[in-house]
Amino acid sequence: MFHGASLAARFASFVKLPHTFFALPFAGVGAILASHRYLGNVSFAALVWIVVAFTAARFAAMGFNRIADREHDALNPRTAQRELPAGRLTLPQAAGAVVLAAAFFVFAAWQVNPLCGWLSPVALAWILGYSFTKRFTGLAHHVLGLSLGIAPVGAYLAIAGQWAAPWFALPVVAAAVMFWVAGFDTIYAVQDLEFDRRHGLHSIPARHGAPAALALARTFHALAFLLFASLRWLFPVGELYLLGVLVGAGLLVYQHAVVRGIDPADLDLPRIDRAFFHANVGVSTTIFVATLLDRLLPLHQLPS
Repeated sequence: MFHGASLAARFASFVKLPHTFFALPFAGVGAILASHRYLGNVSFAALVWIVVAFTAARFAAMGFNRIADREHDALNPRTAQRELPAGRLTLPQAAGAVVLAAAFFVFAAWQVNPLCGWLSPVALAWILGYSFTKRFTGLAHHVLGLSLGIAPVGAYLAIAGQWAAPWFALPVVAAAVMFWVAGFDTIYAVQDLEFDRRHGLHSIPARHGAPAALALARTFHALAFLLFASLRWLFPVGELYLLGVLVGAGLLVYQHAVVRGIDPADLDLPRIDRAFFHANVGVSTTIFVATLLDRLLPLHQLPS
């Protein structure tokens, strides 16, 4: 949470601004993958608009989620101090910021190219609609994951201006990010297991219990690793990319080691934050840096 009384600090805390770095690196991965075939389309302006569009979309999605969940947040001791239930932001302030961010996302998408512009309302509907899924399905973790999985697909389209070949290459990228997010979001949801059950909210931990949920989270992350590794055969990436994926897998193993065998009552926030934030920022950043280095320094071009 950001500290301070300024409106900017309150809005930054409202949308957990540092969490932008969870998936922003994967937008960079999408742009880099597109550059292999469409290098002539890469420009500073295009990259800036990609970052602007992603940041605006995430602000809109997180802000809308806070608005949709404000009544539940007020009842949950873990979330009662969030900006809306605590009264640090008013509902009109929050709603106005979400509308402005959503409009800015659509505008930024149109600045990239017409394909992204036309698809922006579809992406917006998906990322905003996620906020209601916990009310009726335990697959809310995967809906959230696909919301972030849109980032590399959108960035690829921003550079390429057309769909990738083979047709399933971009869905594989999105699925890799989806399972990565679903895994760590399932871990994070363990701390709200009893609250979700009492209030009729759906989550994997609430439905299956903590041990089974953590086992499923490990399965999701194993699938994410396999899907990220499979990009080696769908895009012209090489050994440096695969090395980054392996390092990312090590970070996933670390976060599961942090919570393995722990009773839900003992999953305090520092422990969860270590597994949820630092490790996962490390995963996305590592894969991005490895993809970039692989693009700039193919091993066959390195001095022996």
